[in-house]
Amino acid sequence: MSEAPGTGPDSAAATAPGTVLEVRDLHIGATVYPPNEPPRDIEIVHGVSFAIEKGKVLGLIGESGAGKSTIGLAALAYGRGGVRITGGEVWLHGENILALPKSGIRGVRGRRVTYVAQSAAAAFNPAHRLGDQVVEAALKHGLMSRREARERARMLFETLGLPDPDSFGRRFPHQVSGGQLQRAMTAMALCPAPDLIVFDEPTTALDVTTQIDVLAAIKRAIEETDVAAIYITHDLAVVAQISDDIMVLRHGNTVEYGPVQQMIEAPREAYTRELLSIRSDIKPQAEDQSGALLQLEGIDAAYGEVPVLFDVSMHLPKGQTLAVVGESGSGKSTTARVITGLLPPRAGTVSFKGEPLPPALSRRSKEQLRQIQMIYQMADTAMNPRQTVAEIIGRPLGFYFGLKGGERARRVAELLDQIEMGQGFADRYPAELSGGQKQRVCIARALAANPELILCDEPTSALDPLVAEGILKLLMELQAETRVSYLFITHDIATVRAISDSIAVMYMGRVVRFGPKDEVLSPPFDDYTDLLLKSVPEMKLGWLERALASRRMDSAGN
Repeated sequence: MSEAPGTGPDSAAATAPGTVLEVRDLHIGATVYPPNEPPRDIEIVHGVSFAIEKGKVLGLIGESGAGKSTIGLAALAYGRGGVRITGGEVWLHGENILALPKSGIRGVRGRRVTYVAQSAAAAFNPAHRLGDQVVEAALKHGLMSRREARERARMLFETLGLPDPDSFGRRFPHQVSGGQLQRAMTAMALCPAPDLIVFDEPTTALDVTTQIDVLAAIKRAIEETDVAAIYITHDLAVVAQISDDIMVLRHGNTVEYGPVQQMIEAPREAYTRELLSIRSDIKPQAEDQSGALLQLEGIDAAYGEVPVLFDVSMHLPKGQTLAVVGESGSGKSTTARVITGLLPPRAGTVSFKGEPLPPALSRRSKEQLRQIQMIYQMADTAMNPRQTVAEIIGRPLGFYFGLKGGERARRVAELLDQIEMGQGFADRYPAELSGGQKQRVCIARALAANPELILCDEPTSALDPLVAEGILKLLMELQAETRVSYLFITHDIATVRAISDSIAVMYMGRVVRFGPKDEVLSPPFDDYTDLLLKSVPEMKLGWLERALASRRMDSAGN
């Protein structure tokens, strides 16, 4: 029997003093099951190596499928979803954890290495109080008494900036905000005093105003506890604020690896430079914004007895893009539901081409339905998994225009060319497409109705930066070609700057600022717009500290 990887007498000799984690020549494989083909084994991580010292943070960045989370989980000697570590070594304080028996691995996970997931809401048990869950690992591994664990949890709540640290642990998960829950999950990871924490995109699902608080809390907690960390993200501006070193990954390979300053100021590789240059092209706003293809006037709306929109007014000219921006709960998607007729308003009118639209979807004509289409955030849930691409795109062609047979197939082919995919995708199912390809199919389905207005509800927020960039570029090209109008819902200011002609900023169900892009993004600002713009991460060292200092000055001034 061959010796386990890294168990020879000199294997750990090269580990430098102060190094918490050293990954050497890591190879990871998986089994794939292609449709109508036999299963086959593939390699998804190809010989990756890196090291992390105590109190330092390594940022792993790359698009979906790059291997970021797979490599991060290897630090726990874990392969998710049938993934297998097939070669290499993972040294934790001079011990190759891949050579440990199962009982030894159990002593590593949750004790020496902990994990912070992207969705804190899915990580907590809704039936148990937060404090009990935060101390669970420390108690399970016998690291401290219950009194000591609760005192450490209270200290961590305070370090992470959570409200009322003495009583915060008595709350249930549903009684705190998303940002607070993400910080509570960080407290849960820190409570056992681990050697290493793996942060797996912990701020991706958060608004920029919440993200800045969570980032600051994580950075402060790392500094005060001196833990080593892996921080996984697809956002270079975020990782630049928290990391000491950055590794750029693509297709399971290391593209570039080095200190954060060198990576953001003088990257050597073309792919890294491409990541840095995303959304550098800013679309100039339309000069004349006086017309109104779509007009909202004095809209009030409610879910049951709970009011959610208050006197919302905005307009969108033909062939232009209105970006509706704001944090979660601000009313962006609810406004879209009112426009589509899915949520009839309590007051106010929605006019299209100068005529009031019936408030309820059921009262609108087929022609009114055709003219306003929608592209959703999650392409996965917006398509029938049992239908082919041709069937998905072809359905509106049959419904609105009665196209059948060869005529319908020809139009599907034209639409596939228009979204730069081609006829070769017509017979594929959604499961056979990448995230960006799925979203392109959703765009083609919307275009199939030949609409005048498309509501885009955060269509790029679930995509990697380079894929999202391609989708935005496609949408702009289609607008130039067809003169279609977009109402684009987002919380990404970089996207807003890149694509919009006009902007509506929403906060707590109200429009707090509306007008041409250049006016909305120019001072003087209202308090919320000022906070929103100052919370957008920039690709500059020290941005986070300067942004927080600016917030403190603004608070002192008020």
